[in-house]
Amino acid sequence: MIDHPGGSARTFTLSDFDFSLPPALIAQHPAPERSASRLLDGRAMQPVDRIFRELPGLLRAGDLLVFNDTRVVKARIFGEKASGGKLELLIERVLTGHEVVAHMKVSKKPQSGSTVHMAGGRQGGGFDATLLGRWPDENGPLFRFALHGPAGESPWELMERHGHLPLPPYIERNQNTDHDPDAAEDSQRYQTVFARAPGAVAAPTAALHFDDAVLAVLAARGIERASVTLHVGAGTFQPVKTENLAEHQMHSEWYEVPLATLAALERCRQRGGRVVAVGTTTVRTLESWARSGQASGDTNIFITPGFRFQVVDVLLTNFHLPKSTLMMLVSAFAGYERVMALYRHAIAQEYRFFSYGDAMLLERISG
Repeated sequence: MIDHPGGSARTFTLSDFDFSLPPALIAQHPAPERSASRLLDGRAMQPVDRIFRELPGLLRAGDLLVFNDTRVVKARIFGEKASGGKLELLIERVLTGHEVVAHMKVSKKPQSGSTVHMAGGRQGGGFDATLLGRWPDENGPLFRFALHGPAGESPWELMERHGHLPLPPYIERNQNTDHDPDAAEDSQRYQTVFARAPGAVAAPTAALHFDDAVLAVLAARGIERASVTLHVGAGTFQPVKTENLAEHQMHSEWYEVPLATLAALERCRQRGGRVVAVGTTTVRTLESWARSGQASGDTNIFITPGFRFQVVDVLLTNFHLPKSTLMMLVSAFAGYERVMALYRHAIAQEYRFFSYGDAMLLERISG
């Protein structure tokens, strides 16, 4: 949904959010240390190049940092049809019982009611999956499966045992082989240090820069922490394809704002502090709650220039893909011209982009 309650000075189209990025700037591996990433301070008229561990000194006592505590699950699983044809499932959501919802990559989709054999199949040390139909309706883009492990294991157990971390498509790995030399690094670094609630198929990447040392300095400076949960879906990587943004169908993700976080938000406002969202997923969660009044549920909020923010004052975020909904979100937050100028600066200064890349600090534009 596009919401322009305050009106916008211009109508933006998809082409406005395109930019040319040298492939060499797409980070294929994380920085040697989490907090050693670069931080582009974009709050003032002139951008300042910093290191991420400087962040605590840029915030104020009384500010509230809000993180997304979702945990990435090993949701990518390889298998084959009964005919022997290869397929890949990316489990997006676990439903009740042993049912899941998944993306399916296969040359010819199997018929409903047929069974596919994942990770060798139930007879070969893996498990079977029966296709029940499309989701969320008969024309939906995802597929509903019932999983059958040899010992009745839950979907969570089967993913942990047989799955691979679903890294973004722009990070090149050999996941469908038994010899992925980067698997150990990715299992540690494509996960935040405070990941708690399993369910995401992509990491809340702005939070990947935090380590225990930075968190300790933040606490010593009197900066409070709180968490929300939004299980990031694969739709976060889908480019917008319609030039008219109003025609884009936004993906849906599940979120929760705990009571303790609602109380922390109220304390922050009472003391005059600022709400600092760590990542766009935290922004989407907090602004969805503010608009709907629902502390948990599904959101398909689509934030574009002209959106009126109700909760978030400061945003810490990574650098996003051209033509993505996240480019639109940060442009709505900090101003389109400002964001595009910051991206030009980041490219000129060879910042590292996307999930394993560097970060940027932004303040919300007034109005």
